[in-house]
Formats: sequence, C-alpha cells, structure tokens
Amino acid sequence: MERPGVVTARSVDVAVLAAAALGGLLFAPVFGLAPLLVPIGAVVLVTFGVTELGRRKPRLLPWRPVLALVAGLLAIVETVLPGTTVAGIPTRESVAVLAEGAVNGWQLTLQSTWPARAEPLLLAFVPLAVLLAAVLGIEIAHRFGRPLLALAPGLLVLVLSQAYVAVTGFAAIATGLGYAAIAGLALAGGTGWPRLLKLIVPAVVLGIVGALALTAADPLAKPAYSLKDDESLPLTEDAVVSPLSEVAYRSKNPEPQVFRYTGDTPASRRWPLAVLDGFDGSNWFPGGGFRRMGAEIAPGPGIEVPATRRQAAVEVTGTSGPWLPGQSSPASVTGIDAIVDEARGTLVAGRPVPSIRYTLAWWEPEVGADALLGAGMAHGLQGGLGGLATVPPAIDELADRVLPELRPSFQTAVALERHLAENYRLATGDDLPTGHGWPQLSRFLLEDKRGTSEQFASAYVVLARLKGIPARLVVGYRAPERAGPEGAHVVRNADILAWPEVAVDKVGWIPLDPAGAAKQSGTGSASGIAAAVAEVRTQLPPARTLQNPQLPPGESEEDEPADRPGWAAIAIVTAIGIAGLLVLWGAGVPAVTGFRAWRRRRQGGRAGVIAAWAEARDRLRAHGVPVTAGMTVRDLAVSATVFGHQASTVDGLGALARTVDAALWSGAAPDVADEAWASVAIVRKGLERRPWRTRLRAAVNGRVLFPPRGG
Repeated sequence: MERPGVVTARSVDVAVLAAAALGGLLFAPVFGLAPLLVPIGAVVLVTFGVTELGRRKPRLLPWRPVLALVAGLLAIVETVLPGTTVAGIPTRESVAVLAEGAVNGWQLTLQSTWPARAEPLLLAFVPLAVLLAAVLGIEIAHRFGRPLLALAPGLLVLVLSQAYVAVTGFAAIATGLGYAAIAGLALAGGTGWPRLLKLIVPAVVLGIVGALALTAADPLAKPAYSLKDDESLPLTEDAVVSPLSEVAYRSKNPEPQVFRYTGDTPASRRWPLAVLDGFDGSNWFPGGGFRRMGAEIAPGPGIEVPATRRQAAVEVTGTSGPWLPGQSSPASVTGIDAIVDEARGTLVAGRPVPSIRYTLAWWEPEVGADALLGAGMAHGLQGGLGGLATVPPAIDELADRVLPELRPSFQTAVALERHLAENYRLATGDDLPTGHGWPQLSRFLLEDKRGTSEQFASAYVVLARLKGIPARLVVGYRAPERAGPEGAHVVRNADILAWPEVAVDKVGWIPLDPAGAAKQSGTGSASGIAAAVAEVRTQLPPARTLQNPQLPPGESEEDEPADRPGWAAIAIVTAIGIAGLLVLWGAGVPAVTGFRAWRRRRQGGRAGVIAAWAEARDRLRAHGVPVTAGMTVRDLAVSATVFGHQASTVDGLGALARTVDAALWSGAAPDVADEAWASVAIVRKGLERRPWRTRLRAAVNGRVLFPPRGG
C-alpha cells in the first residue's frame, strides 16, 4: 500500500525510469547501441504501464512490484531471447538462459573483446539490471515520497556501466547534463521551479566546467580503470604447449597438409600461429590476456598509419593443439567460437572440433620504405622488452659487437637481421638442431653458427632486446606463392617457420626474416609491408658505415624513452587543479548554503522560527557583519545599521526579533514560522541592493559554512 500522504507525480516516475534506462544505454561501448535500445525500451515501457495501471486501480498496488518484474522479464525474453520461445511463449530454455545470463553474463562480457557479440547469454544482464533499478526506484518514490532517493538504483546501473568502460570528454558532459535534467524532473514533482533551479544550477555549472577543463587538457592521457583489466579467459593446459618445439619435427615430415585458405591475401606472406614473448632461459612461452572474440576489433595496438581490411576463409585439417592460423591484427572471426589475445593477435579454438572452418578478417598497415627507414621503435607495446633470465656474458658481448653505439631504431633492427643472415646459415637435411634455451643459443651464436628458423628467431629476439629493440618471437607458416588448381592455397608441414617481429613506432609489429626462410616457398614478388621492408634492406648502408638515423626535431640523444610528463604537463595539471579548486569553491559554497536554506525552510513551528533566525544571521555574516554565538536578533539589527537601508534590512530584523520573542516566550507557542521567513525575505531584499561585487564576495564566503564564534 502507498504510505498515507505520499503523492507521486508522473514526472517522478518518468525520471526514475529515465535514470535506469540511461545507465543501461551507457553499456553501448560494450555491446553497441542498437542491441540495447529495444530490450531497455521494452523494460521501461512495461514498467511504466504497470505503474499507471496501479495508479488507476488502487487494488493492484500491493502487487505492483511483482507485476512489474513479471512483465519486465517477459519483455526481456521476447526481445533478447526470442529463439528460446515457442510461438512467443517462454520455455524452460528461456528460463535457463536468462538465469545463466543473470549469474554469469557480466563476467562472460568482461572476458570478451569489445564490442561484444550481442548474444543472449552476455547481453541479458543489462536489461535485467535496468528492470531491477526501475522497479526498485518506482517503489521508493511511491512508498516513501523521496524522488532523489528513488534515482539511486538507476545511478547504481550507471556506476556499473562506468566500471566496464567510462565515458569521457563530451560524452561525459552529455551524460552529466542528462542526469541533471532527470534530477530536475524528479524534483519538479514536489517543489517549485525557482527553488529547483537554485538547487541544481550550481552543480550543473560545476560539472560542465570541470568536464570541459579535463577534456581540453589531459597531458598524462591515462586510460580509465575498467573491470576488464582484471578479467581474462584462462586457457586449458594443452593450449599453453609451445608450437616452437614442433619446428624441427614438421620440417622433417614436410608433406602433411596443415590448413588451406582462399581469399584476399596478396600482402600476407605468413600465417602466425602463436606469439611467444616470455623467456625463462629454457623455454619461450605465450603471454596472457586471452578473451572470447567479439564482433569486431579495431587495428591492433600501436597502429596509427592507415590500415586495409583483408579477409580469408580458412579450413584447418592438420594442426596440433588449439592454436589457429591467424594474423597479427585480427579484426573479426566468424564460423567458430574463437579466443584471441588482442595485444598479440594469437587465435585459439574455443572448443575442440573435428574440422575447423572459419572466416578471418584482419588489418594490414600501409607504410612505405621511406617512413620505415627513419622510424623509431615503439617501446610501449606489450611483450616487446620482456625478461631474458640470466644472459651468458659472451652473448651480451656479442650484442655490443654487432650493434656498437647504435640506438634502437628500425634501421638498427634490419642491421641485426642482416648480420645473422650473412654470418649464420640455415640448417637443412635430416640432422636438424633443436632447442631454443641458453645452451642451444650459445652453441648457435658462438660455435656452430648453423640452425633452423627456431634458433635464428630466438637468437634475434635475444640480441635485439639486449640492445633495447622491442622484439618478440612468432611461430607460424609461410604462405605458398601460388594457389592450387581449385584456387586454394595449401599450407603443409614444410611451410612451418619461426621469425622475429619488432615493434615500430606508429606501425606496430613488423616481421623480419634473419634466416631467409620466409622466401623458400616461391619466387613471387613481395607486396605491402613485406615490399617496404625489402626496400629498406636494399637501402641499408654497409655495416662499417652504419650510423644512427637523424632524430626528429625537438628530440636529442639524451632523451629518455620512458614516458614521463614534462614540466609543461606538470604545469597544466597544476593549473587545472587550481582552477578546479576555484570552480569547486565558487560553485560549491552557494550550492551548500542554498541546500541548507532549503532544509531550514522545510521546518515548522518553533524550530522553523529558530531556523529563520539562523538564516538571517548567516546572510549578514556573509556580508561582513560581525556576529558572535551569544548575539540576539536585536543586537544583530544594531550591527546591521552600518548598511543603511533601514526600511528593509534593519526593519526586517526588527520584525524577526518580535517573531522570535513570540515563539520562544509566549505560553501559547504560536506557529509563526511563516512570519519569520517573511522577515528573512525582507532582510534579503535589503542585501540585494548592495553592489554586485559585494554580493558576489558574500555568495562565496566560506565562513558561513561554520557556526559563529563565541563572543
């Protein structure tokens, strides 16, 4: 039943539902806006309909929350889970999927790339949260008559959405203004607009100014925290087995087919299988951060140049383990339940199936040889400068001899590739070396100087990291130059390959070929990045004349590569902080004093008269009138004569003094609170005649936030 005396306007209902809906729609960066509009809209409409039904039929009021929940659940089933219904009627499967989505959907979404696929199991928890917030908010508004408190459930949905991905910049400003408008709509149901504006305008101004300041200057560019940072999908034990150990075996058994593909692949000369950037001195292993493949992934980390979207249909027949042929910067995978490491591009099958067919789309960066020749390294990309355990001293000395006094750059990276290609040879035949730990690398680099692509790639990454070049090891397959009779490229065991990749500024990860093994499968000409790298090799000066490329303007040899905010950034942050404090002070003091006056005005009887006296006293304190704790109203009237305007300020205080006397000392204790506040209005009119600068200083005078000192 409704609490007696509580009357809730429709504007409050609309505000409560709007707050819940807006919080749910802020999950748009996670799922996209289109999949959320229909289910959230349906939940809001049915909840509003049930609320209106209760307003027209009071006998249904005790059942309103139950009816709203049932109607909302039906709306979610019909809009999110239509495939589980029979002729529109929910089934046991509908209930099971809805329950699973409510319990685990939030975590499954965190374990997916974003935007996530709008699957019922993932999507259902958002409209469910909106439904709970809407029903709870309506009940708070109708049963307790607290419009602002009724908005709290919707704000909790907002907090949840921001914990997934926080809106920034002008989107944050728009969100803040939206919630300010919703709060105003809720308050309008119980108070007048003039008083309402005095309550919310300072907060809105403060929010806009603060958001604009942070949007205009973010020198540190720190990403917002997300729950996604702490969630990843653990792989099964067999997925952690490194395919690097299969290089020698597959090379000795060249004929079996591994996979075949058709599609737009003129620039793709290699198919990565696994990226290995961790090294403990004995084995190379992949990094973490695996997630379920969502709807689409933007170009990979570090790619700031234009990128072309390419696509191929792949059929896997002979690979071992869950690793799938992919590309360094995947865009989407359809046809299978795939798992991806966004930072490395590694693809893994979500579950074992006899035959794997999928369509892979990926991003191919576009860059020319001129840009690469003078490019620096992208030290911030994940996995490029991992640990090397205990480096043998002889290998450390070798790195210094190969690249003496050369700073990290793409030119230096190609020079290291050339050194290995010219001074070491690729092993062939049946007696192929195996292993990639320090003992095997020491033998390869310092003694035999003969190895497979496994040793070449491992040795390159070790030497590159010792010289500050971010590098990682990749295992995969080279692509055949020519398609078969049916138009498909067939990849066999003989095409297995290990190679290094280096992180290049604004381009991302670029593959190199120190073993010269990537071109063993054909004689076709290279294209895309492969062609640009080949041209850089031809332009590279001889080793004895190799020099550091010219630094961009504004940089020097002494500049440290670490990202540290300079003095300009510190000054900007300091200025923003000071400006923020000033804005907070300028808007916060009037907001607090206005709210306090509103709270005082709501009191009645003797307490209301005392509150009116406190309000008049604080108004004069703000304008510089000396006030002590023991001062009476008449004492204050004497002090206020310095202002003049006796027909307003002083007369108002005199009328207030008579009202206070009547309330405190009259035996009948009449209710004269309205008369006291009428006297306060007279005092305020007198103060409004003062110069605007004086009134501005009084509005931000923080002393009135504290009680007067004892006198």
